[in-house]
Amino acid sequence: MRLALFLLLATVLLAGCGGSSSGSSMQGGAVVKTIQISEKEFSLTPSTVTVSKPGTYEFQVSNKGTITHAFEVEGNGVEEKSGDIQAGSSATLKVTFSKDGSYEIYCPSTGTRPRG
Repeated sequence: MRLALFLLLATVLLAGCGGSSSGSSMQGGAVVKTIQISEKEFSLTPSTVTVSKPGTYEFQVSNKGTITHAFEVEGNGVEEKSGDIQAGSSATLKVTFSKDGSYEIYCPSTGTRPRG
């Protein structure tokens, strides 16, 4: 269900993804909300969130899986991604949104998009 809708509306499918991304271009500003993300093979918890107002959001992503993963947020002119997140490790990604609304979150190295 959509109980986890609180910052960014997107369905997530992580298909054992790792990548060699360049990291995020961290944006400035006070953090509006910190979002805890737990990922493992083929899942992300929470799986959906909604941005309710513009501003800087911080994603704290923990890799609970057994392989390397990565994390990306995209939409409405935004495209920010983490670097590799090794199994058992965490990463923080700050993203500044200029608009509220829906954004995709997905694995940047495989291009795996959420199922609609």
